[in-house]
Amino acid sequence: MAGTDIMSLGLMPAEAGSRELDAPEREAAFFYGLFLRGYSYHQLRRDIEVPPEVLAQWLRNSERDPAFASVAGSMLSYRRRVLAIFKALVAHEINRVH
Repeated sequence: MAGTDIMSLGLMPAEAGSRELDAPEREAAFFYGLFLRGYSYHQLRRDIEVPPEVLAQWLRNSERDPAFASVAGSMLSYRRRVLAIFKALVAHEINRVH
């Protein structure tokens, strides 16, 4: 895909999204709130994760564009932090209930 538009992949330019990438706790709390309202844990987890086909596309594009590689790496790291926090919140809730 020549001339990849990072906005179409759900990525924002680093300078525009730098503050958002500093707050994975906020996004994890949002997903946790949905979980508490009855949304499926598995669906929420899929919504947080970077799907394998998207990751493969990011990797291909990163080979050709170092700037994209930097943004994609930051976004992947961010999504993984959100997922880890979300999992911890859900585990805490499950342990609290039992």
